[in-house]
Amino acid sequence: MSLDVLQRFLLDDLDIRGAVVCLGPVWRRIIADRHYPEPVNRLLGEMCVTSLFVTEALKQPGRVTFQVRGTGPVSLLVVDCDERLNLRALAQSGNDIEQGTARTLLGDGQLVLSLDLPSMRQPWQSVVPLEGEGIGDIFEHYLSLSEQLPSRLFLAATAEGAAGLFLQKLPAADTRDPDGWNRVEQLAATVTDDELISLAPDALLSRLFPEEVVRIFDARTVLHETPEDWDKVRAMLRSLGREEVESVLQEQGAVIVRDDLANREYRLDRDAIAAIFDEAPPTLH
Repeated sequence: MSLDVLQRFLLDDLDIRGAVVCLGPVWRRIIADRHYPEPVNRLLGEMCVTSLFVTEALKQPGRVTFQVRGTGPVSLLVVDCDERLNLRALAQSGNDIEQGTARTLLGDGQLVLSLDLPSMRQPWQSVVPLEGEGIGDIFEHYLSLSEQLPSRLFLAATAEGAAGLFLQKLPAADTRDPDGWNRVEQLAATVTDDELISLAPDALLSRLFPEEVVRIFDARTVLHETPEDWDKVRAMLRSLGREEVESVLQEQGAVIVRDDLANREYRLDRDAIAAIFDEAPPTLH
């Protein structure tokens, strides 16, 4: 997979909308050097894809954060995405993870969705229990509550790529074709993981819906931009106080700040720490 795109489409005659997500280089950068077990890669990749389907609806600057917390061997999945489809993600788990469904790996828990817009005084949150066996089931349950429209998700993820197909039944679908939604669901269910990950969106849609009128919209590029933010790191260390920071420095020889979402590490030596706390305030002339 060499594409990083989200492509919306509409089955014109059926009043059914959908989208295809293909992640290649972006996904591989997200998990680079993390050494997640294969089942964790699968869950996190599927959640990244699903999060893009939800975030794509943002029409103004903002950020959506998805957290799945569970009691199983995979304790945390976090995906963060903004209106530009800039994607970041992380997982927390044990090292010895066996294959299993999302339900088996996550155990009991909840999905927390947070929406943060500049116009809001504080982020809006939605919390729903984990329902179903897979990541797709969990988000289908969330969408049934939040949008009250029947939705289906078909997802796949490996260490090389992550991809998915999203379908949603719009209000006029039964009027257009009483069997349309059932027919499209059955056709979509024939898709294989290999097809999801290896086929470009137009090829995938042609393969699944050869007899339907499919209107394909312009593709949007998915990003993974994580610029360094030294000002944020310095402010965080100042908030801890010089005594606490220097105790860490004395014990470890350096202060290491880890930004897990960005998959980035900041390392500060003695001179860098001294510069933070000895920095003189700006002189007024």
